[in-house]
Amino acid sequence: MSVTLNISKSRIATLTLQRVEKHNAFDDALISEMIRLIEHASTLDIRALVLNSEGKHFSAGADLNWMKSMKDNSFEDNVADSLELAKLMHVLHTCPHPTICLVQGAAFGGALGLIASCDIALANPTAKFCLSEVKLGLIPAVISPYVIKAIGERNARRYFLTAEVFNADEAHAMGLIHEVCEDLQAQCDKFLDIITDNGPMAVKAAKNLINDVAGKDIDADLRHLTAERIAAIRVSDEGQAGLNAFFNKQAPAWQQQG
Repeated sequence: MSVTLNISKSRIATLTLQRVEKHNAFDDALISEMIRLIEHASTLDIRALVLNSEGKHFSAGADLNWMKSMKDNSFEDNVADSLELAKLMHVLHTCPHPTICLVQGAAFGGALGLIASCDIALANPTAKFCLSEVKLGLIPAVISPYVIKAIGERNARRYFLTAEVFNADEAHAMGLIHEVCEDLQAQCDKFLDIITDNGPMAVKAAKNLINDVAGKDIDADLRHLTAERIAAIRVSDEGQAGLNAFFNKQAPAWQQQG
């Protein structure tokens, strides 16, 4: 198995890249399996999805031998193949559950798309990052919407064009990584504790709100949308239970269950 999905008793899903001999580089088979597992996890009653990997490196990006093998394919076949990678980024980005990415060692090329597609990204101090595509005469096309959202256009203009290697502190400064930490799992567990302390439906609704509001003009339609969202959750069972628990100085049901 090159990727596995495990669900803990506390309803945390962990998606683990296990193609260690290839530095967790992804080919068409790995991409297809990741899509299947993320889509499956999206249907489950879980509280979060953690993306990590085994071995020294998080991921070397796309498998170069796989990419080289596509040179004899038609343009249409290459488009279809690239759309699968685009689908992987999309299903990860739109996963309804909170997503946390743990990065160790090298994260190159398409791996930065996986990182940028997650809600929270953590890296150890020795992690290295590179948008390496132009060194190979290629471009980071499919991952660009997610990476540019994460690091901003100004940083993209530098690192897309230079293919410089940058460290964890630089990745943190530009917004690709949220925290740099020695113990990735311990810090991940802290975030999971914080997230699972919150209303599960509210967390999903908050994530969906970001996707629907980010980058939009603040016009009458957007104001109406946000008003409808707060009104709907205010009268929901979870919203009312949370408010009642607060005023009664009690733990809400989801905390008691946790």
